[in-house]
Amino acid sequence: MVKHIRLRSSSRRSGFAKTFFLLLIICSSLALLVTAFLLFELEKPTLHLEKEIKYLGGRVELPIKVSDQKSGIRSIIISLKQGERNERLLEKVFLRQAWFKPAGPTALNEVVVIDAQKAGIKEGKADLIITVRDFSLNGFFQGNKTLQQIPVTMDTKPPVLTLVYAQQTVQNGGSGVVLYTVSEQPGRHGVVIDNTRFQGYPTGKKDTYVCYFALAWNAKRPGRMRLVAEDEAGNEASVPLPTVFKNVPIKRDSISVSEQFLQQKIPEFEQHYPELTGSLVEKYLYVNNQIRLKNDETIARVCAGAEPQQLWSDRFLRMPGSGRAGYADQRTYLYNGTIIDTQTHLGVDIASVKQAEIRAANHGKVIFADYLGIYGNMIIIDHGQGLASLYSHLSSIDTTVGTLVQKNEPIGRSGTTGMAGGDHLHFSMLVHGIFVTPVQWWDQRWIDVNIKAAFNAR
Repeated sequence: MVKHIRLRSSSRRSGFAKTFFLLLIICSSLALLVTAFLLFELEKPTLHLEKEIKYLGGRVELPIKVSDQKSGIRSIIISLKQGERNERLLEKVFLRQAWFKPAGPTALNEVVVIDAQKAGIKEGKADLIITVRDFSLNGFFQGNKTLQQIPVTMDTKPPVLTLVYAQQTVQNGGSGVVLYTVSEQPGRHGVVIDNTRFQGYPTGKKDTYVCYFALAWNAKRPGRMRLVAEDEAGNEASVPLPTVFKNVPIKRDSISVSEQFLQQKIPEFEQHYPELTGSLVEKYLYVNNQIRLKNDETIARVCAGAEPQQLWSDRFLRMPGSGRAGYADQRTYLYNGTIIDTQTHLGVDIASVKQAEIRAANHGKVIFADYLGIYGNMIIIDHGQGLASLYSHLSSIDTTVGTLVQKNEPIGRSGTTGMAGGDHLHFSMLVHGIFVTPVQWWDQRWIDVNIKAAFNAR
């Protein structure tokens, strides 16, 4: 009887061992399957080109988006093939950072600069080849591959750029204009002053373009002023501008900031900027500095999307009334007789009667109509080709964004909103987002001599 019991126990242990080893084999197999699924995943990386590319020659910027959410991006290779010749233009390789999670970046959004001329490829047909691989062990451990082959035409000859007219003089805080022709449809073109580029626009006449440019109020004599045009292949033509720089003396002004002004104004700013803290003076200084900078960034951004055609004609209208402050006045702010701040006044203040009717200075499209910090209730009108006018401190706005307004059409009423001590209009002119003196644009003779003369020269 005892021997029979021992045999049963032995048989039971043997069964447990077999079950254990079977479970171990199953778990190991599952682990291997999971590992294989993770390391040998089959999903290819995605590749998206942000713009169509047909020509190569000079420096061409190619925005690309690459992603791989499974194993991560291993490499990006861009090459140029012509006949038997295959030149590598770019190779970007990432080191493995992990095994059971993405081993490289899961997404890349970059602008690749391609300079095909340095590769020595001849004029004619070629193929731009972009290859992206991930960190999968699939494909004999080389990873999943996405390949895009783009037929291109090699063109190393720059366009023929001819300067038709250039404004003779330009001043700090002033506007300028050039007229030019380009032998072929250009990509980027316009005026470059040192490192600042101003976009040109078609005039409606064949191969003829116009570019308005500007110098900031505090600009020094430019080191280099030139007209440039790039074709679709990235070849650039350049012509120096004969424009002469004229310096305008700085004007100075002082403003006393009273306790009454602070008590009236700070509650208005607190409604729009709840982050204000500290004393009335500290809040005022924050608005006059930090909020002012943010406001000007907003204005530059709004003005960046200019209409490509000219919407305005002849001189810009000046609101009737007396001038209270001028463009580029250097303002010193005093509180209880002590200097607390300095700023630059980038417009002209005009006052007549309270809540005077404000009219559009010229034909254009309303691109901003809202409250904006130191400017209070403000309207910006886009006049096309980089030119805009600004109206601020308004008590009311009587137009809306997107409205096409005519010269002398009512758009609002003057007021004291924003950093205004009394009822008036703050009027500004901008060229490609740069504040310039409005006096030139109010002057029909200046427009005749500098702008109409340009178009008559063609």
